[in-house]
Amino acid sequence: MLIDFFYTVKKAGVPVSTKELLLLHEALAAEVAFGSADAFYQLAKLCMVKDEKHFDKFDVAFGHFFHGLEMIEDIESFLIPHDWLSPDWVKNLSEEDKKKIEALGGLDKLMETLKKRLEEQQKRHQGGNKWVGTGGTSPFGNSGYNPEGIRIGGQSQHQRAVKVWEKRQFKNLDDSVEIGTRSIKMALKKLRKFARTGAADELDLDDTIRSTANNAGLLDLKMRPEKHNAAKLLIFFDVGGSMDWHIQLCEELFSAVKTEFKHLEYFYFHNCIYENLWRDNHRRWKENINTWDVIHTYPKDYHVVIVGDAAMSPYEISHPYGSVEHMNEEPGRMWLQRVLETWEQAIWLNPVNEDHWRYTHSTQMIHQLMGGRMFPLTLAGLEAGIKCLSK
Repeated sequence: MLIDFFYTVKKAGVPVSTKELLLLHEALAAEVAFGSADAFYQLAKLCMVKDEKHFDKFDVAFGHFFHGLEMIEDIESFLIPHDWLSPDWVKNLSEEDKKKIEALGGLDKLMETLKKRLEEQQKRHQGGNKWVGTGGTSPFGNSGYNPEGIRIGGQSQHQRAVKVWEKRQFKNLDDSVEIGTRSIKMALKKLRKFARTGAADELDLDDTIRSTANNAGLLDLKMRPEKHNAAKLLIFFDVGGSMDWHIQLCEELFSAVKTEFKHLEYFYFHNCIYENLWRDNHRRWKENINTWDVIHTYPKDYHVVIVGDAAMSPYEISHPYGSVEHMNEEPGRMWLQRVLETWEQAIWLNPVNEDHWRYTHSTQMIHQLMGGRMFPLTLAGLEAGIKCLSK
């Protein structure tokens, strides 16, 4: 059974290998999950899915294999916006009205009709009898009534659903969604460079066994320094103004990098990097740090990440005295060029949707100054940025 399930998951587009299959087998042999379909579902997902963007493909494969749901090959074509499923209007039906409503006729017919509806539907519907929506008598959606349907979102009311297809099976977690701290940590792991430095306070078991054997069986303990991430990260955060819209995402990024990097330095700037930076936004006017000092303090082996929406007046980048906050004697582009000349491994992470970059002249200017090394602050963008830094 597990082998057939494995091939079903693989066919759904989840990148699984025999390693994940064996891991699942070992977990089942150890009775990590026993006697519960829900427990097996959670265990199988944990063992077989290594990237959150494949969760929905796994759900489709699981439903197909264990519950007979039809596999929808092009699942990305069937995204249901959240507001379509919001049950803010419910149609009240009398018992006589309910008797008049006909079922479509079995699961196969339901799945075939659902696929057709998803291909055709263009907007939200509520109170109807055909489309995916809320209220009404349609067999697809929630908060209405049908003698035989598929509940999508919402909560069970009449216990008439033939299948409950959770909303996430229609709204994929993909590379373009905004990311959380956990996703950021997973991406940052690819930037790790492990080394053993410092005091030898960790037992080296292999060397101890080898040395003891060579010492005629007399115990010969061997110690070694602890292994840690030796990669160095210097990160600059744009704060204030339009960046206030992205505070939560930047906080999640900051939390992740603080966890993953032992050698981490961070500074704040506003709109563009100029002659001064700061560490404490509450004391930025009193405790500035000269940018030249930062450039001369941290060596070239640091990886540099600049985080900002790059939305500003173009004069801030191109002209002296163009800053909105102070009289800068040198334009922002000169300071950005100095940063890039000092640290070759540098990228810019932009929390704004990449499709909107072309509408902002300053964003295009920064993108050009970065040599194209600007990436959206999404899962795919972060992975691409980390790959660029790792070269």
